[in-house]
This record gives sequence, C-alpha cells and structure tokens, in this order.
Amino acid sequence: MAHAEVVELLHWWSSEGETRAVQSLVPQMARQGLELKMPPVPGGAQALDRVLRDRIASRSAPDAVQMKATDLAAWGAQGALASLDTVAKQEGWDYKIPRQIAAQVQYKGSYVAVPVNVHRVNSLYINRSLLQQVQGRAPQTWGQFFHLAERLQKAGITPLAHGNQPWQNLTLFETVALGAGGADFYLKALVQQDPSVIAGPVMQQVMQTFIALKPLTGHTGAADRQEWNVASERVIKGKAAMQIMGDWAKGEFIAAQRVPDKDFLCVPTPGGLSSYIYVVDSLAMFRKGGSPQATAGQSALARTVMGMEFQAKFNQAKGSIPITPGVDMSGFDSCSQESSAFFLAARLAKTLVPSIAHRMALPGPQHKALEALVDRLWNDPSFTPAQAQLSWTAEAKIAGAAEKR
Repeated sequence: MAHAEVVELLHWWSSEGETRAVQSLVPQMARQGLELKMPPVPGGAQALDRVLRDRIASRSAPDAVQMKATDLAAWGAQGALASLDTVAKQEGWDYKIPRQIAAQVQYKGSYVAVPVNVHRVNSLYINRSLLQQVQGRAPQTWGQFFHLAERLQKAGITPLAHGNQPWQNLTLFETVALGAGGADFYLKALVQQDPSVIAGPVMQQVMQTFIALKPLTGHTGAADRQEWNVASERVIKGKAAMQIMGDWAKGEFIAAQRVPDKDFLCVPTPGGLSSYIYVVDSLAMFRKGGSPQATAGQSALARTVMGMEFQAKFNQAKGSIPITPGVDMSGFDSCSQESSAFFLAARLAKTLVPSIAHRMALPGPQHKALEALVDRLWNDPSFTPAQAQLSWTAEAKIAGAAEKR
C-alpha cells in the first residue's frame, strides 16, 4: 500500500481549545490522501521563530508555518516563501478575503500565505456568577470598569486575571489605547508611531489607565508571570472575575463546557464597542526544493483552510470567526455571531485596526522596543508614564528619521 504524502505544519497552537481547533484539519487532509504532521511548538511565536530558523539553516524547511503579518514580510524579503497565486486565482481569494487582510498575506503583490481566521483582540470575558454576586453590569467605559473592580475587591474577589507576560501586557495596553483614544488615535499613535501623538495628553491618560489596572490583578512583580490560558482558567473557575484577551480565550471557556451568556459574558473592552482590533492567523508556505511555486500538498492545504468545512469547525473550536464569507454562522455561539457583526460594522465604519501586540503592523525592531517599554511600565514602579512617553517619543523620532533616509 502506498504511503500518503506528508505535509508538515509548524505552529504554536497548544492549549486545549487551540488543539481541538487545529486537529479538525487532519481528517480533511486525509480524505485527500495527505498525512498532516503538526506537533506544536510550545512557547508562542518567538519559540517557533527559533525553531524555524534552525530548520531553514539545516535546509529542512517545513511546508507551512503559522505566522503573523510582519513576520511574513521579513521571510518574503529573504525569498523563502512560496507563491500561492495559482490557488488564489482559482479560488477567488481577491473576492473572498477583505482587502485590508489580503494585503497582509501577500508579499510584493503575491499571495504567500493563507489566512485562517479573524480574532478580536479587544474582548472582555466576565464570570457571570461573580458579576451577579456584586450585582454588577458589564462595563462599557473604563470609569465603569474601575467602579465594578472596586465592588469586586470589597467582596474579596480579584477583579482581573492577567498573565503579565510581555506580549500580554502589550495586548492589554493596546485595548486601553483603543478605548481611551478611539480608532483614529490608535492608528496615529500605535501604527504610524506619530511622535506628536505619543507625546500628547491622550497617551498620558492611556498610560495612567494602564498602570491603574495592575493593582486589580494581584501581581507582585515581573517574576509573577503565567500563560494566558492559566489566567482564563482562573476566570472559568471563579478565582477572578474578568480577563482581557483576544477571543481565542473563549475557546478555553468552551473546552471547559462553559456556556456563553449563561456561565460567562463576552463583550468588547471598555470604549471599544464600535472599534475592532483584529489579528489574523495565517499559514505561510515555504519554498521546497527551490521552486517558487507551492507543492501539491501545500496547495491542497491552502484550499482546505479556505474551505467552508474547515472554516466552520476550526473557528467554532478556536473562538475566532471565519475569514471566508458565506460560512453559516448559525452553528456558532452568540459571542462569535456578535463578533462577526462587529467585524463587518467596523470595516464599513473604518474602525478596523490591526493588533500591535500580535505582529499585525509594526516591523520587528519597533515591535520589540514597544513591547519592552510597555512591559517596563507595568512592572517597574519607578518608570513613570511621563518617562515612558519621553522614551517612546524619542524612539519614534529615530525610527521615523531612519525610514525617510
């Protein structure tokens, strides 16, 4: 009996909800006579990047790699990515993928990755039982959030579960920036890195709001760090009331058999009702044997990922929403249905903004610098918002001058 062709996918999906989601690929590929090899790389994007670089150096590139937009550009510049233009044309990707997102899975106008889903980063999860215990309501503004937190603390409940890893701190920071300043401010300050906006009074308010959240988490310092899904578990088990995290966190609630609206609430973060911070998981295809075109196995993987069956099964388990239009949303929970509606509304209102924390906008060096600055602001009491503004403004001016040269 002939062996099935093996297609290797390198990824960091390792939590329970993520594993359930990506495993839905296996039977769909098997029906096409393809064996999917995809052991997860624990440790997230940075750990995967180290493994990938070792693989490339040893000339054993995987077929596909989970990747975010800014990393795609870096690998594209090295000539490492395979073209998916033939598949894209045959499958009508130009019409299926929102233009803003299509540009982020292309390199120099050529498709080099297939988008898997859309996540909403500015999502707030609330343990409904704890909320009822203090007779509270889901907060729509940061003022309401802090008022609710005060009531929770008086009842002996930790208001906010947070992992305090650098990327989680930047995730929290960008949701505060969106809620306090709006989509236009977010784009100017975080995406365009405008020094005058970074140095302004709105950013001062953002930073003060951000550090005011720390006492609500019970953190003791920089050594007190944990994975995001551990924080989710604390909310699920009633050890904390709320978590601010992308909607992949919902996958953990679902995996724990918690029901939206009954056991937990999923709402936009304060001030973020009409805006949407998005992050798109994509699978980049690496050139095999020097060919610029994707192999048959890679092309089959791309087609499968964009197919209705995978988009429905994966995103229902992952907590995200489909990238492909026309997927029947009736099987999705209320959180996803609302997210899909908010995504469309934000596209029309032009309040759809890319996540900084999740590598959808800034080049690598700028992303790392901002992540380090925000992490220090959270963990170092001697580093004030005023100092953070001065430091960030100086870095933005240097980066801007370098781009003009």
